[in-house]
Amino acid sequence: MVVPMSDNHVDPSGNTEAFRAFTHNAPEEPAAPSKTPLIIGVAAVAIVLIAVIAWLALG
Repeated sequence: MVVPMSDNHVDPSGNTEAFRAFTHNAPEEPAAPSKTPLIIGVAAVAIVLIAVIAWLALG
């Protein structure tokens, strides 16, 4: 004999009040992180590489 598992998940579309509560309280997506630190880091590395290459070429 197979005993079905209990379903603890309540389907919010089952009734209108639960669905409205579900859609009204839906979690919002977090804002995307800023790419400014990445851009500044890449620019700093590029400047250092250009300086090292220039120093080696002129030295």
